[in-house]
This record gives sequence, structure tokens and C-alpha cells, in this order.
Amino acid sequence: MAKSLELVLEPLDNTRLVNLCGTLDENLRQIEAAYDIAIARRGEHFTLLGQPAKAQRAVHALRHFYAQSGEHLSVDDIQLGLIELANAGELPDNAPTLLTRKADLHGRTPRQVQYLKQIQEYDITFGIGPAGTGKTFLAVASAVDALEREHVERIILTRPAVEAGERLGFLPGDLTQKVDPYLRPLYDALNDLLGFERVGKLFERGIIEIAPLAFMRGRTLNRAFIILDEAQNTTPEQMKMFLTRIGFGARAVVTGDVSQIDLPKGVTSGLIDAERVLKRVKGLAFTRFTSADVVRHPLVARIVDAYDASASKPRRAPVAD
Repeated sequence: MAKSLELVLEPLDNTRLVNLCGTLDENLRQIEAAYDIAIARRGEHFTLLGQPAKAQRAVHALRHFYAQSGEHLSVDDIQLGLIELANAGELPDNAPTLLTRKADLHGRTPRQVQYLKQIQEYDITFGIGPAGTGKTFLAVASAVDALEREHVERIILTRPAVEAGERLGFLPGDLTQKVDPYLRPLYDALNDLLGFERVGKLFERGIIEIAPLAFMRGRTLNRAFIILDEAQNTTPEQMKMFLTRIGFGARAVVTGDVSQIDLPKGVTSGLIDAERVLKRVKGLAFTRFTSADVVRHPLVARIVDAYDASASKPRRAPVAD
């Protein structure tokens, strides 16, 4: 049953209140969505309406962010802070730190920390789970970290060029230009972690390479950090081809979401097949992410849960007229 809780934020500081609430109360809307409650405010007086346990957690969050609101708080700051609050006390003290342009980059959930540790400890790591769990971004960050520490000499990022309901043949340009949109998320992550100018220079020197998966055939990759993204759209043959490219001093990360497979009907996903075939092979690690690891808008986790629940229910056959 929904109940209301009253909260007065003290000591009163109008600047902190403005930073806490955000433009047009957008930060409060994020807290409402995260805890499934309603928040009304008059000055420093807040009324929270919702389930008592959730409202109490929201009270804790408001006090936490008020203490942090000496500077501007963006929506991103609120969303990341909510995730850290949800995992408070569960993150290990020895979580890996990454040497990138983002000084505060770290795992924000227990599974993200586990994922980063596995990437550092194993030659091949699989990160499997829904969108928004940081699979690709943390893998790219780990690659940048390995390059900065001179553990590897180059970074190679690859994705299968599979159409998500569209046709490559109708896109303008040559093959490289056709597949460039598929690789754009990897470019964005690199630019975020290294800076646009440095990324451009590393591309020119061949230290960073981004290519479609088909371009990997026949190569042996030594002293490289290799990431295969969107691996759910590989075939078992492509997955085997990729995994056997690994050379001396190399490290590989394979990421994918098995709930978003764009392969033709009847074609087995190489990622699903690899998890089945390789689960007992030593030197490999698997991290299975869930909606609890989503580091995006709070609604994304609920959307993932709703689709998972729908997929687990048998679908009724349509009734004939």
C-alpha cells in the first residue's frame, strides 16, 4: 500500500537545492523512475508517495545527492549515483582501476567488477547480457588500459556486418563505407576514452584498427587486444575462426546480447554455440549480465525484465475467425 513520507533537507542551501532538483526537476524525475514513487516539493520540503520501502530508499538517495550537490548534478550523475547506491556494500575494495581519459571509470555493479577482473586475468573473456550493461564500453576501456600500460601493442575491434532488418547492398559506398555505421559505437567509445585527436593519430599509425569480422580470416594477432562486439550475430564457423586468430601475448573479449540476434531464421548463433562448447575449457571466462547491471535510464532495466518475462511465457496461437 502506498504511503507518504515527509523529508526536510537541512541545512537549507538554495544552490544545493537547485543542483539537486535539476532543470525543470529532471533529476527528481530520475529518482521517481528509479524507485517507482512520486515526489512533490515545496522549497526544502519533500513529500514522497509510494511503497514504504521504496520511499525510504528514495529519502536516502535525496539526502545523498543533496550532500553531493555543491556542484552541478547532471542526469548522468544522478543515474550513475543511483546505481552505486543500489550496489553499496556489495562492491569489493580491490576493484580494478583503469588508466583512461576518464579518471572515475570503474565497475559500478558486482558483475561489472567481476568482468573487469576476468578481462585482466584471462586470455579470452565472454561478456553476455542485455543492452546497457557496459559489456562493450568496459571492454574498450580495458583495451585502452592495456595499451596505456604497454601490455599490448595494438587494439583491434571487430563486429559482424549483419543487417538488423536492413540491406547493406542498398547503402552507398564501398564495403568499408557500408559497414562503418555498424562500427560506430566502437568509434564513440574510443573517442570518449582517448579523445578524438589521439584516436585519429593511433588509427593513422595502425595501433588501433576497426574492421568487419570477415577481414579477420587468415590473420594471426600477436600482442594485441582484440574485441569481438555483437557476437550474437556470428555463426559458429565465424566464432571459431575469430577465436583461433589469437596469437602470443594477445587478449580477447567477446561481447553480445543473445536476446537480439539478427541472423537469418534457423541459423545458430556463434555466441550461444561457444558458450555451450567452451564452458569447460580452461583459460576462458564467462560473465553473464542481467538487468541489475544496466547503467542507463532506470526504465531500461524494467524494459529488459519485461521482455525476459514475455519470452518465458508460451505464446498463444492466433484464433481463427
